[in-house]
Amino acid sequence: MKMSFWALGWRTLWRDARAGDVQVLMAAVLLAVAALSAVGFFADRLESGLRRDARQLLGGDVVLVSDQPPPAAWRERAQGAGLRTAQALTFPTMARADEAQGGAARLVMLKAVDAAYPLRGQVRLALDAADKEGQPATGAPAAGTAWMDAALGRALHLNLGDEVLLGKARLRITHWIAQEPDRGGGMAAFAPRVLIGMDDLAATALVQPASRVLWRLAVASEDDAALGAFQDWAKGAMQGVRGARLESLESGRPEMQQTLERASLFLRLVALLAALLAAVAVALAARSFAARRLDDCAMLRVLGVPQRTMAAAYALEFFLAALLASAAGVLLGLLAHSAFVRLLASAMPSVTLPAPGAWPALLGVGAGLALLLAFGLPPVLRLARVPPLRVLRRDTLPPPPAAWLTAAAGAAGFAALLAGVSSNLRLALIVVGGFAAALLLFALAAWCAVRALRRAAPARPRTLLLAVRQMAARPGPLMLQTSALAAGLLALALLVLLRTDLIASWRSATPPDAPNRFVINLMPEQADDFLNMLHAAGVQKQSMDFSPMFRGR
Repeated sequence: MKMSFWALGWRTLWRDARAGDVQVLMAAVLLAVAALSAVGFFADRLESGLRRDARQLLGGDVVLVSDQPPPAAWRERAQGAGLRTAQALTFPTMARADEAQGGAARLVMLKAVDAAYPLRGQVRLALDAADKEGQPATGAPAAGTAWMDAALGRALHLNLGDEVLLGKARLRITHWIAQEPDRGGGMAAFAPRVLIGMDDLAATALVQPASRVLWRLAVASEDDAALGAFQDWAKGAMQGVRGARLESLESGRPEMQQTLERASLFLRLVALLAALLAAVAVALAARSFAARRLDDCAMLRVLGVPQRTMAAAYALEFFLAALLASAAGVLLGLLAHSAFVRLLASAMPSVTLPAPGAWPALLGVGAGLALLLAFGLPPVLRLARVPPLRVLRRDTLPPPPAAWLTAAAGAAGFAALLAGVSSNLRLALIVVGGFAAALLLFALAAWCAVRALRRAAPARPRTLLLAVRQMAARPGPLMLQTSALAAGLLALALLVLLRTDLIASWRSATPPDAPNRFVINLMPEQADDFLNMLHAAGVQKQSMDFSPMFRGR
């Protein structure tokens, strides 16, 4: 009987799918791929959003910061490499209103920018102080004009069109600042901000030889290679330059990156445990599948189907089943991560994430194929070696060497894919190595239990004695099933314990009396009215810490 393995593989897949024999295998792969893909899509979008927002917080891809005017060679080197540059400087100073408007004065953070500012992000301006969104603006303020925070305008009793005094210059206020991309963090971010053009800086006469000025040369490009080469050059050029440092994506907001990395690590660990749990399910289901196909394969051998054709047909069947289940799992993971993102969007409506990339989908499909081929195919490969004599005699055969080689290669590939999905080699090695050690321990415990039962089994009742002898005669399948079930229960227990332990550690890390609201920059004449307002709202004195604060160097 001559039959192509393609035709045989398609026929067996269609028959087994209709009979429900491969549904358990495909369901296990689907759930594992869905878990891995959902976490992968979410982590990919978080990482992309972090990189985007970090660049906006920096105002560029790389920023050269110094307390002296940056050498012209820095900017020339960047522009010579085809990179875009923008220069800005910030320093604290006093902003005053004209005597006709009351003559009020406030300490502000003055920023002078050039026409290329900002390279990343947008400055959003508003004509109404109540408008918190504003409209995007490009370039620097026009000559003789200034943009400022609306709160500063209220403190100085100034409106749009009025003039603000900065040093020796009078600049007309044209817009309120609704959003500034590179405002930064720390105490300087809370200072009222005034933006002016670089050309108006000289007219203020505020920059003197001893002034505390922070210069920022931002660099941006879509060419990562050119940007990386310039960054390497800048690190060497800034060696020995006093007061100079390099800010990049990694150093822009380390606390935000660390928090997101920890959350992503937890999600990836959950996905790894789900994948290992699915591997246990696939291994058990494949063994049961192979046991039910022994007679069918023996009949095919009687009809003259070669071993190579049968092995290729089953490999094709499992490949197609894994491909279909993986595609469905990626789609399910995409939907699950979208639902999770929507839940987060209701809590953080102003946060938007970039669209997901294709890399998590490719990883999910690869993990699904490796999962089914590594843990499902080896038990099935023995079907090709079923002798035709099995039609008459129920002899069993050990797995052929090819099955062990396939299992070893597939397990290694699956471990490599888990390392890629986790993006943390140490985490993947700990999880995979820990489960491998646990499987060996469970198998050893099962073997010892069988030996102990064989010696301690009573002669009566007869059924118990026969059951114990049956297990002792074939300890291999019993050890496999016991180890797989124990590993599955271990994964479930770890998921529950990991969740509760993580939440408990987060709660214990926060003191019970930690504040959740902060109010700063209150003037001394406002203190009594503010305390009275808190007391009227029911805030007790012992639940707050009210004290003066100042910066020191």
